[in-house]
Amino acid sequence: MEAGEKRFPSFHSLQILIFISLMLCNLAFVKANVSNPSPFQREFNEFRPLYYCERCLAGKVQDTASATGVSNYPDEQDIDIIATYSDTSGAIRISRVKMRDLSASWVWENPMDVHHDQSTSSETVVDSFQSGMRSGENAEHYSDGHQDGRIPYLYNSSMSPVKRMRQMARKERRDLRTAQLIQQDKETDNQLAQAAIERSKSLDTTVKRKYNIWRRDFVHPHSDSILKLMQDQMIMAKAYASIAKSKNESELYSALMAHSNASQSAIGEAHSDAELHPSALDQAKAMGHILSRAKDKLYDCDIVARTFRAMVQSTEDKVTAMKKKTAFLIQLAAKTIPKRLQCLPLQLAADYYMQGYYSKQDLDKEKLEDPSLYHYAIFSDNVLATSVVVNSTVLHAKEPEKHVFHVVTDKLNFAAMRMWFLVNPPMKATIQVENIDDFKWLNSSYCSVLRQLESARTKEYYFKVNHPTTVSAGEDNLKYRNPKYLSMLNHLRFYLPEVYPKLDKILFLDDDIVVQKDLTPLWSIDLQGMVNGAVETCKESFHRFDKYLNFSNPKISENFDPNACGWAFGMNIFDLKEWKKRNITGIYHRWQDMNEDRTLWKLGSLPPGLITFYNLTYPLDRGWHVLGLGYDPALNQSEIENAAVIHYNGNYKPWLDLAVSKYNSYWSRYVMFDNHYLQFCDIRQ
Repeated sequence: MEAGEKRFPSFHSLQILIFISLMLCNLAFVKANVSNPSPFQREFNEFRPLYYCERCLAGKVQDTASATGVSNYPDEQDIDIIATYSDTSGAIRISRVKMRDLSASWVWENPMDVHHDQSTSSETVVDSFQSGMRSGENAEHYSDGHQDGRIPYLYNSSMSPVKRMRQMARKERRDLRTAQLIQQDKETDNQLAQAAIERSKSLDTTVKRKYNIWRRDFVHPHSDSILKLMQDQMIMAKAYASIAKSKNESELYSALMAHSNASQSAIGEAHSDAELHPSALDQAKAMGHILSRAKDKLYDCDIVARTFRAMVQSTEDKVTAMKKKTAFLIQLAAKTIPKRLQCLPLQLAADYYMQGYYSKQDLDKEKLEDPSLYHYAIFSDNVLATSVVVNSTVLHAKEPEKHVFHVVTDKLNFAAMRMWFLVNPPMKATIQVENIDDFKWLNSSYCSVLRQLESARTKEYYFKVNHPTTVSAGEDNLKYRNPKYLSMLNHLRFYLPEVYPKLDKILFLDDDIVVQKDLTPLWSIDLQGMVNGAVETCKESFHRFDKYLNFSNPKISENFDPNACGWAFGMNIFDLKEWKKRNITGIYHRWQDMNEDRTLWKLGSLPPGLITFYNLTYPLDRGWHVLGLGYDPALNQSEIENAAVIHYNGNYKPWLDLAVSKYNSYWSRYVMFDNHYLQFCDIRQ
């Protein structure tokens, strides 16, 4: 029985088999679920955020662990998250996702907070998930944080209200500061634009040449860099040519001299780069090449140094010679009378005798000695210049009938001077013309200057009969070698009380001045016991006594201060009563006799005047007398126009071609160009 009967499995064994089968099926289903993710999971992975929170960026290892199912928070339980969302087609879907499927970029809002229930957490995650899906449409827009003003999702949801308010306050402050900076920029732009408009008003729009200083082709009109370069090249070429000639380098010598001549031709009379010949720059380049060749072949430091020393010495000798010639020629031009000015006195003198004017007598003789009137002294041999002084003074006088002019000239010009004022009498004013030769008391026994003029030593010094070439050589200052400086017309100013014994005050005027205002207030000035009223000319170290006198001589150094301020002849008010009291003429004679050998000062009338009136000169206001129009072209224009008297002291007299052109109008406006004598002699404006 036991051998032949069939056995069936027990019930317990059947249960075991069923359980194993179910387990295998369940495993297969789970595997299928993992290998085939749900649509929600695919879309979830597709719309994963493109940026991460700060905590996620700080730990890359934790992100990797999270991706493998390891939670960032090990104490959390893996929970289901039910999300409602809209897919790309707009259909509403509901799906579920596990907590472990979330990446580390998802931040849980207070996961340990017991006061938040599960539904609130789920809604927060769902809302954040939907915001994340929307951010996937424009991830770049959110890459900078929150440019549109919205708070970044999930991360800021963990901010406390206080922190969020601080962040908003900072943002408001940034916006306010940005607005302020923008406003400042606008104001600055407006100011710059207004300044540009104002500056454009001063631009000369008529200039059609280069006008913009920022243009690369802008060339300053006074630039001389190329000119100086070419001049330096010519100096180097001459030096190397001298060395080449000494070493029998004839070819190089010829080339250097040829280029030097070409450079000189290109420079011509130019004083700036703009005046250079167009080929000047090319010539400078060519000269540079030949100088480079000469340097490679001839350069030796000692030889070049000796050559340059020789060139410097030669140049200095040439400059000295040119200075002497220039001084001589300037003096010659200044003292030579132009033909038209020679014509005027000749024509006047001829008519004076031919038409019988010599028999006419002066009128109003009683006025000539009336001390209550305004008296002027003018000592000159220049008819035209004297007429300008008289005309300008009378035209500005408030009471011309009270003004008396005493003109003294030499015998040669007496007839012409008298004839001029007889046919052209000043308006209502009185004028007297005298001949210096009629002053019989003015002789060599009384006058030191006349006595010195008769001495052989003085004649030798002035006229150099035995050495005529030394004058042109210019050994001494030619200005003081002119015999005019010993002319009695020039020294007659030291004899005013003798010439006008009945006058109390007199105004001395040079013939190279122009009067621009009424001068009568000068007679009312209190000279405070001084004899001479004059304008001082010293400025800093200029025009002080040491400029005019020889302080190496003890006679000068023991009696005068070298820093004493100088003053000018040309417009001087003299108190003749005080003059006589202090014996001024005697002081002048004493010092003039001591300077017979010309060791105390150079010749002229100003140095003895400074000595004679030392501590006896009252300084007048500078507005009375402006000097320098005969040598200084840079005088202040307003000072000239506001001055009572302007003085053309210097070589550039207004009646000469040497005159400073911009000062001519002040003098020429008082010349009577319509006078038939001036027209006959071709004296024109």
